[in-house]
Amino acid sequence: MYEYFKGILSKITAKYIVVEVGQIGYILHVANPYAYSGQLNQEIQVFVHQVIREDAQLLYGFGTEDEKQLFLNLISVSGIGPVSALAIIAADDNAGLVQAIEQKNITYLTKFPKIGKKTAQQMVLDLEDKVVAAGQVAAPQTQAVTSDNQELEEAMEAMLALGYRAAELKKIKKFFEGTTDTAENYIKSALKMLVK
Repeated sequence: MYEYFKGILSKITAKYIVVEVGQIGYILHVANPYAYSGQLNQEIQVFVHQVIREDAQLLYGFGTEDEKQLFLNLISVSGIGPVSALAIIAADDNAGLVQAIEQKNITYLTKFPKIGKKTAQQMVLDLEDKVVAAGQVAAPQTQAVTSDNQELEEAMEAMLALGYRAAELKKIKKFFEGTTDTAENYIKSALKMLVK
């Protein structure tokens, strides 16, 4: 129904961003909300996909058309819902994802949250031609510019929202203690550690 929204980025949370278009604030669930930190209160364009369920109408946002297409490809796989698809996109390693699908690397694919062996095999079957042919690699988001002691907490909260287990995140958090960085960079580093 919607192709994209162009409006003012008015709010960023661990799970979503709010874009104000024509005096209406739309909640957009995105892979890494803190990637938009540098654009708060500025006009942005976000590509969107609407999911209508019995109990909710949800909007998912993407920085590029390629990212949106990757999301659509992922949710077309039996066993992968929008939350799992966002978690895969949030890893920001779509080149690695394409390679894993091309090489039928099931072990790599099962490192994403809520992706078991059966779903990983289904991903290879369903996406091999689509994703590899497109060579889909999402463009990097704008880097966040803010940094304070709350950033690591926010990063961990965002990753919990994406479906990563608290036990995994506890180890990651310990590794980052005493460091200073943006929530976006913490998320990127943590995701790389989890996917390896």
